Amino acid sequence: MLDLRDKRILVTGGAGFLGAYLVERLQARGAVVSVPRSTDYDLVDGRAAESLFADARPEIVIHLAAQVGGIGINSAQPGRFFYENLMMGAQTMEVARVSGVEKFVAIGTVCAYPKHTPVPFREDDLWNGYPEETNAPYGIAKKMLLVQGQAYRQQYGFNAIHLLPVNLYGPRDNFDPESSHVIPALIRKCCEATDAGRRSVEVWGSGSAYREFLFVEDCAEGIVLATERYEGAEPVNLGSGREISIRDLVGKVATATGFSGEIVWDDARPDGQPRRRLDISRARSFGFEPKVDLDRGLQLTVDWYRTQLSRKSA
Repeated sequence: MLDLRDKRILVTGGAGFLGAYLVERLQARGAVVSVPRSTDYDLVDGRAAESLFADARPEIVIHLAAQVGGIGINSAQPGRFFYENLMMGAQTMEVARVSGVEKFVAIGTVCAYPKHTPVPFREDDLWNGYPEETNAPYGIAKKMLLVQGQAYRQQYGFNAIHLLPVNLYGPRDNFDPESSHVIPALIRKCCEATDAGRRSVEVWGSGSAYREFLFVEDCAEGIVLATERYEGAEPVNLGSGREISIRDLVGKVATATGFSGEIVWDDARPDGQPRRRLDISRARSFGFEPKVDLDRGLQLTVDWYRTQLSRKSA
């Protein structure tokens, strides 16, 4: 087991949604954490990555930094999502290798799985088809980190591991309607409709797709456990192991927000991947176990969002 006390750990993307929780967990373990800001180090530029490593001198790197968003922005900007995610990851890992980093933890995405992967998704199925089209450029760019890590392990003995988190949610999520994922987008819509007295909310798709969600704090703990305990070349799923239809999810969000009006389904919009549920046996082998169920997690997220709205209006 890798003792993280006093280790210099660089967390790219550490100021983001998941990153902030991860930094807190690492600091609780006694690690010395560096969090670069994109305004200071644009990791799409290899020279910026070199400068970052010279300044931070990390012993461990956890690469979270990514351009992310929902179906809409992925469909509108596929080139940007592919290029920026690919370059950030490839250059960060290369500079880490050259710098003699002890361990590199790459955070991939469930979007890397093939569109029609058998449920539950097992890590061995990762290459058995093309990802769902609306976010394939992003998913493939992130999957290249797995290839790079395995190649570097084979040639250089570089200790790189690859984690595949499912869709995350929780307090402090991104609620911007232009770039948010499904849960914060639904929470915002339902809260705004309730507060304005509107009797309907429009939701993309048919509601027939199934998704799995993991509370952000559970994911942060899973990453820390993998950093401490996992040394394998094969990727590792991080999820709750449970899926829910989007239709049922909308019902839960409506209940949590107090919205009692009509849900209008815009089935001209894409549903995305038909189903998504992970086999998390490999993660359980090193002690990972999600603790926050969806009902409790949704209520915590809604309560946090309501609190932010109250502060803004005060």
